[in-house]
Amino acid sequence: MSSSATPNQQLQASKLYDVSNYTAIVTGGGTGIGLMITQTLKANGAKVYITGRRDDALEKVVEKYNDGGKGSIVALPPADISNKDDILKMVKEVEGKEPNGIHLLVNNAGIAADDNTKYSNGEPDFKSAKSISEHLWKSDPESWGATFATNVTAQFFVATAFLPLLSKTIDTKKGFTPSIINITSISGVMKGSSNGQFAYAASKAAFIQLTRMLATTLVEAKIRVNSIAPGVFPSEMTAGKSDENQKSEMNSEASNPSGRYGSEEDMGNCVLFLAGPASTWLNGQIVYPDGGNILMSPACT
Repeated sequence: MSSSATPNQQLQASKLYDVSNYTAIVTGGGTGIGLMITQTLKANGAKVYITGRRDDALEKVVEKYNDGGKGSIVALPPADISNKDDILKMVKEVEGKEPNGIHLLVNNAGIAADDNTKYSNGEPDFKSAKSISEHLWKSDPESWGATFATNVTAQFFVATAFLPLLSKTIDTKKGFTPSIINITSISGVMKGSSNGQFAYAASKAAFIQLTRMLATTLVEAKIRVNSIAPGVFPSEMTAGKSDENQKSEMNSEASNPSGRYGSEEDMGNCVLFLAGPASTWLNGQIVYPDGGNILMSPACT
């Protein structure tokens, strides 16, 4: 144990969660949770590159949220992360702008394509195997393929492609290690069917396992990989749409112990916790901002 006292200043939140010198990439940064993360990083002084498939959504974020003060938001050309060529173009674009590397990659982009079996479209009789079979048979292989292609395969290749740029910031400050934050979901650990979306839940379970495997693989390369597994937050996926500010709203009653849905402050807190200098001792971890939801349902945590 060190005999010297730790200066109180080193324990201030401004030190522990300081991302003011960061360069970050947020996939799917134009709406929902991705936008919450982008706003948080920008508000705390980071330079944030956002990407997605829709140019209008990306440009609207720059227009509305790239205000004065610390930090900045830069929209990258639209990209489909399920396409390896698009990923490489994205990496080369960032490398041209940031030759000294990046500090943080947030793999946030994701889809839920299995609408046919959502319980909002009709529930089976859970006492009848025939009824369950008929309901689940409405799912189609194309939806499963598209969901896994974006939620798992694409995340693997995006992380893989950005590793060289992440490695350039190792030890730029004493003890600093760059990191990847994967946005998974509590659907990946809950044993229920995630409102009937089996493909989505299974893909998020795979993404959580991918997080653990990448974290283990990259230990000696000194790049950390952690995950945020959210409960229900307002987004285009959960609310069905976004408004002129790229924000979504949910007016239904939340069934988790907190009695509400996640807020941008809830997500921002998790991002700063895992991204800031104080997180360098965290690797392969999963944070569950879910309002206590997995306390009420069987889960594999």
